[in-house]
Amino acid sequence: MKRVAILLAIAACADEPPSHPVQGMPRTELWVPEPEPEPEPVPQPTAGMDFTREAKLLFRVAACGNDDPLPPHIDATVVADHCTLIRAQMKAYRDRYVVGGRAFFDALVPDDVPPTVVYPFGGGDVISALVAFPDATEITTISLELAGDPRRITTIDAAQLEESLAAMRVEIGGTLEVGSNTSENLSASQNNDLPAQVSSFLMGLAATGHEPVGMRYFRLEDDGSIHYLEPDEIAAVEQRARARAKKRKSDWTSPNFSEAFAHVEIRFRKLDDAPGVVRVHRHLGWNLADSILTAEPQLLRHLEAKGKVAMMTKGASYLLWLNGFRTIRDYMLAHLAWMVSDSTGIPPAFAAPAGMVQETYGTYRDAFLEHSQDSRHSRDFARLWRESPKRPLPFRFGYLDAGKSPHLVVTRPQR
Repeated sequence: MKRVAILLAIAACADEPPSHPVQGMPRTELWVPEPEPEPEPVPQPTAGMDFTREAKLLFRVAACGNDDPLPPHIDATVVADHCTLIRAQMKAYRDRYVVGGRAFFDALVPDDVPPTVVYPFGGGDVISALVAFPDATEITTISLELAGDPRRITTIDAAQLEESLAAMRVEIGGTLEVGSNTSENLSASQNNDLPAQVSSFLMGLAATGHEPVGMRYFRLEDDGSIHYLEPDEIAAVEQRARARAKKRKSDWTSPNFSEAFAHVEIRFRKLDDAPGVVRVHRHLGWNLADSILTAEPQLLRHLEAKGKVAMMTKGASYLLWLNGFRTIRDYMLAHLAWMVSDSTGIPPAFAAPAGMVQETYGTYRDAFLEHSQDSRHSRDFARLWRESPKRPLPFRFGYLDAGKSPHLVVTRPQR
């Protein structure tokens, strides 16, 4: 921490302290900490259709982030019943991770970690990034799930609302319970009348003491830059013969909304930040397989422009172990300044040759999913844990291992 030296000179019988040391008097240097600087405000976009109204209504209704008055078309009883359940889950999550895990992550994450976070395979899970990196100013999540159309919250009737909120509690509830979710639930959420991914992100903000202040949808240009969608562009996408968004994996559920709502940017602020300090979360609905990143390289160009970043991955179905995900794995190894993951992160066989060291926490014997058990990478991880010092992990982080034990690994460049 920066410190400033304050020179104190004490002069006897003086009405005012002298402005310079008094000859013959001892000098005392008192070191006091300089105030921590506020995070720099993230520039606000001036282009694109603004969905802030929808974001704030979803924050109230789906994420139960406040008790603001409800518009007439929203059934207050339905919302109250939903929020009773959601707030109980949020409290349990906060007790376990935000409060209970704070000391662990404060000790684990270095002070010089970049404030930009990239979270591959992070479907619906901005909450974990905010717990691990509470000072992040930019978070990017990437997954097969698309953000979703927020406009239906402005016209939904009581029956639709009750059905949608009940389905949402099943589809994204695992994120609040154990910090991860199943592929089946995430896939099904693409057909909710409410935007399940956006709602999950807003729940993450509510649970960690943040609130949304802006929302826009965007696409990536060929060079990886962001283009915010204007109203006429959204309308043009929806007027096409096949208005539904393209599902990102063949066995995934087709979304019930258009491609215009695939990628979202949510501007948010921490409740105790200065009013002008705004942070940003972007979610991109993208398949990270090699074949897709080769055919659609805009995402990789977008990520590479960020330079060195903090990273995290968990509950990622061991995809980073596979040959078909080499491109995203190589990007991660080339750009991570520091990374936290469960065993679905980067295996030792790839990390060590790239000059990385890995530090283990908790216990790992074998992979959680049967199809990855007793494989080369699982055996390498088990060896890494056996040969590393025993370090406790006080909570579950992503997948358990085959023996139902929590585990976590840090991957970082060798110092």
